[in-house]
Amino acid sequence: MAGALFVISGPAGAGKGTLLGRAVEQLPRSWVSISATTRAPRGSEQDGVEYFFLSREEFEQRIAQDGFIEYALVHGNYYGTPLEPIREHVRQGDAVFLEIDVQGAFQVLDKIPDAKLIFIAPPSMEVLEQRLRGRATDSEEQITLRLANAAGELEASKRYHHVVVNDELERATQELVQVIQSYVGY
Repeated sequence: MAGALFVISGPAGAGKGTLLGRAVEQLPRSWVSISATTRAPRGSEQDGVEYFFLSREEFEQRIAQDGFIEYALVHGNYYGTPLEPIREHVRQGDAVFLEIDVQGAFQVLDKIPDAKLIFIAPPSMEVLEQRLRGRATDSEEQITLRLANAAGELEASKRYHHVVVNDELERATQELVQVIQSYVGY
């Protein structure tokens, strides 16, 4: 059975990580890609678990060798998705997931045109703002920036294959699972 590559994107606070985690539990052949970064580990983060932590030199060597399906320089650190593990898991028949931003999603589509882009949207900007404030992890300045970014991301969602509105967790999870199953057949 053929595998497939799925890119999951959405604004901060939309619940994409939660939905993806719940969907993966229901899909027998799924694998979530681990990104690489040049930033230092935070807290109890472990290499190969949350991220692959690379030196700037290692990261730039991999860029030169076309070793990333997508990458970006964000706040002075590189972030990217290693290409070879994705190819290997798709070859093995897995549903492969990348949880990345909109810009990265379009980079992926340029390299792998049959990747499926799935956008996780909040029910409204008001609900998104409530969720961001409810997390109590961001400053007022960060919330304002995240909301401004969300408007652009929602506009870009028109270029995605599917949009799942995360209005009710169980319903949205089932919709996401059904979308994925429509491509992989399990």
